Amino acid sequence: MNEGAFVCSCAGTCDIDLEEAREGIEDVEVAASSQLLCQDKLEAFEQVIEEYELDEMVVTCPEAKAQEKIEAAAERQGLRADNVEFVDQREGAGWVHDREAATAKTARLVNAANAGRETERRPRSSIHRADYDVVVVGDPDAAAAIADSADVTLLANGEELATADADLENVDVERGRVVDVDGKYGEFELTVEALVTDDCVSCMKCVHEGPDGMVTRYPVDIDPEAPVGEWVTVCPTDAIEMEGVERTIECDQVIHPGGEGPIGGQRGYHTKFDPATVNEVERLLGGFEGIDFLDLEMEVCAAGTAGEMGCNECVEACPHDAVERAAIDEVEFHLDSCQNCGACTSACPTGATRLQEPNNERLAREVEALLAPTGDDGGFVSGLLGGSSASIETPMIAFVCSERAQNALREYGRLAAAGRADLEYPPILPVSVNCADTVGEAHVLHALAAGADGVAIVGCGGSCLHSGPDPKAELVERVNRATADLGLGERVSFFAPDPDEPEAFVEEVSQFAVTELEASPIPAGEHEADGEIDDPERENPPFDSHGWTLESVRAILEHVEPEREVIRGLKDFGIVEVAEGCTLTPTCTSYCPTDALRRTENGLDFNHERCVNCGLCEEVCVENVMSVEDGLDLSLLPENKLEEPDPAWERVYEGSMLSCAGCGKQFTSEATADAIEDRIGDVVADLAPDSEESIFQYCPECRARLLHDV
Repeated sequence: MNEGAFVCSCAGTCDIDLEEAREGIEDVEVAASSQLLCQDKLEAFEQVIEEYELDEMVVTCPEAKAQEKIEAAAERQGLRADNVEFVDQREGAGWVHDREAATAKTARLVNAANAGRETERRPRSSIHRADYDVVVVGDPDAAAAIADSADVTLLANGEELATADADLENVDVERGRVVDVDGKYGEFELTVEALVTDDCVSCMKCVHEGPDGMVTRYPVDIDPEAPVGEWVTVCPTDAIEMEGVERTIECDQVIHPGGEGPIGGQRGYHTKFDPATVNEVERLLGGFEGIDFLDLEMEVCAAGTAGEMGCNECVEACPHDAVERAAIDEVEFHLDSCQNCGACTSACPTGATRLQEPNNERLAREVEALLAPTGDDGGFVSGLLGGSSASIETPMIAFVCSERAQNALREYGRLAAAGRADLEYPPILPVSVNCADTVGEAHVLHALAAGADGVAIVGCGGSCLHSGPDPKAELVERVNRATADLGLGERVSFFAPDPDEPEAFVEEVSQFAVTELEASPIPAGEHEADGEIDDPERENPPFDSHGWTLESVRAILEHVEPEREVIRGLKDFGIVEVAEGCTLTPTCTSYCPTDALRRTENGLDFNHERCVNCGLCEEVCVENVMSVEDGLDLSLLPENKLEEPDPAWERVYEGSMLSCAGCGKQFTSEATADAIEDRIGDVVADLAPDSEESIFQYCPECRARLLHDV
């Protein structure tokens, strides 16, 4: 594939040195520049494509109309629109940074886009099936709008529908008020409460006798605040229940204007009514073909084994109820409810669930390209000084939510260009993520291993669209504890840019970058992640959180002296300890989902590299002597035990296996045999009087022959 890059200064409004920016762009057939590419330079743009036979290109242009012109020009040369990728050199660089920083950042943005495209995968889709039942809550106009294409139930929700102008001829009208909504696309359940039962015959007596304005005519229902009185007894069918009755309405989709709650982001649950909602409802009727946002590899899932619960990270992390426990020892993903936020993927330690795009490898390559020094001189100087080129004094990776946070940063750029605010801030190096929830400890540790001075997680201002307020506070606290233990100090922070308060963001990010961060001792441009642990028996996919984090920690340790032997704050690592009383039963080794425990002739061994801290071994230990603590113990890693014959394994309990006195086969531990004999030895002492050894010294097969004289 021939790749090209085109840099534009947007009619000179971006203070960028075009020549220097071109020189900083790497691994392309050609890098060209223009003052105004989308206008009179389009012909030259096409000539460059033809001359260099370009198949793909990255263009610095954030303006939608200009992008359309550039895509059309590329298509005239035989390229598809998806062969052209655009980066923001304007709102995110030239309008908010000084010339030197904006120039360097522009080149790095192009390099990162190229690096990311190399790992891009074709999205996979599947069919999601449902029926045509739609419940509309309290909005007759919405019900009428879709009545011709769907089977519509209008839940009055306390509204008087007798005076509605909407045509409700093809709409089923139900009384009651919504108490709760649960379920998912194709399987929603609305819990509804009413003070009138289905025995009502709409005789209007309660409407006539009841408190004014508190009993509706169509459908007949009573306001929960209505006072109890003699009027209640007028109902000829005894349909009035002032304590209320609940029932459930099932449907495939819900239109609930103004609705809130834990399923507010679910596909098929619509919280407003407008033409776009009508289009979306009709698109989803009967089912749809949609992109599967997740890659699932459940063979490596640590959710549990044989009826025992293990890791529950994905279930706890998902804000959309798209993951549930199908059984005590397994989890199930509902892809039609997934909102592509990445919360489950950043929480999963084993890589059982992974985002299709941007996948972790793509994020890793973009981070590495953003941090790599650009240009021959910059690269040389950087290599000598052990840091990034001078044009970006504090290289800081910013994982930016592609929803409201990204829009806020663009608005800051427009405000600065319009002269409405002085918004120059340090040149944070952005990596676009679906949501702040996409970011986990592995992403942060990798950025630091690649040479970042700091890591900013930039999420929705006020409240995350998926996880609510302050979504990454716990992660920031944990990872800062880990980086401090590693000897790097605290280098991670969360920012929530508010479009209405740009100065606050500028002050906070400047304080973090200029005052709180020191130059990293880790040189940029040297570390390229594989995302794996060198363990041929470990079958987890590359860039799983556990393996990728450990790889990054090892890269960091090449340049720092850790403050502690046990690194705290890394949730995907566990340290197993076994107290006295272990009888070496095979329970823990059988249940461990990552094969981090093994039973040998002389005891129980633990592999710290493999342990993902699921706690299952502690849960199933029959003697209740096993415990698992959070943390990465550097002393247990094989590179720190090279003098031992099997450095990946640590003996956590000394004990011996018992060989059968009859056939010589090892069949249990000596401690288990002794414990059983202590409990019931007297009871069975006379069962095999002629045997040379206690019957507990024989395996089950030999014991049977002794007892039955076979």
